[in-house]
Amino acid sequence: MKITVTEPLGIDQAAIDRLMEPFTKRGIQVVYHYDKAKDEAELCQRCADSDIIITANQPFPDSVVRACKKAKLIDVAFTGTDHIGKKAAAEMGITVCNAQGYATEAVAELAIALAIDLLRSVVLLDASIRLGGTRGRFVGRELKGKTFGVIGTGAIGIRTAELAKAFGCDVIGWSRTRKSEAEAAGIRYVSFDEVLEQSDILSLHVPLNDATRGMIGAEQLSKMKPTALLINTARGAVVDEDALAAALKSGKIGGAGLDVFAGEPPLPEEAPILYAPNTILTPHIAFVSEESFDGRAEIVFENALAFIDGNPVNVVGL
Repeated sequence: MKITVTEPLGIDQAAIDRLMEPFTKRGIQVVYHYDKAKDEAELCQRCADSDIIITANQPFPDSVVRACKKAKLIDVAFTGTDHIGKKAAAEMGITVCNAQGYATEAVAELAIALAIDLLRSVVLLDASIRLGGTRGRFVGRELKGKTFGVIGTGAIGIRTAELAKAFGCDVIGWSRTRKSEAEAAGIRYVSFDEVLEQSDILSLHVPLNDATRGMIGAEQLSKMKPTALLINTARGAVVDEDALAAALKSGKIGGAGLDVFAGEPPLPEEAPILYAPNTILTPHIAFVSEESFDGRAEIVFENALAFIDGNPVNVVGL
């Protein structure tokens, strides 16, 4: 049996060696790549004779999956799996697992950080003082007392709500499924329109699928307060990015903190969101922390062991 790790997982060599040990003791070959494949052809070559493929956020489309003739498991070191060719995997009988939960804290903390930055203009004022400026007429706003809306009440949405509650926010939420643990965390469920209309800060925490693609567009943005802030640390395509840029330019909403976009950074120079006012943009780093990288590596290697032992865990569907 052969396991291929297609790209680096952001952990040190000691951790790599420790995680490989249970497999090497069983005589299982583990090949760890310290760089990403430069193109699809190289990725196919790396995976062609592998039984288990561990990959992270590098695109792994149907065409690559179909080249993996021996594969039995694609083990994704990521929560989202919309970049994986799951249709081809299903056709070929390949199980797909993910690392659900590894970045809950990291993503929730960044959502709050983006909200605070928009309220207090930390980045903007840092640039001002470095250029010899002062605060001028700037007056910030506090997070305490704001209505904090959460769309999607999975683990990350719940943790974000807990942090918002700790800052003194009134937390409301919407999800297709109501959860008792979300209510226990202080989320008061309301309708979709109500969460749009009432939120001072609206944070998105939904997966990308047919139901959520473009769920925040011009119509939904028009229902938000003109002072409201939109935070997206979920998936870029959940938001109509051009409609958001237009809403920001026209003053229909007050600001946006985005970690995800229609495409992966670098963004094209002509992307309207780059020129929209009152924005904080980060290059898809919500999941990037030392702690989350350590956690996801543990999860995916445990996934592989469980699969080999006939007890697959963290299995995702189409």
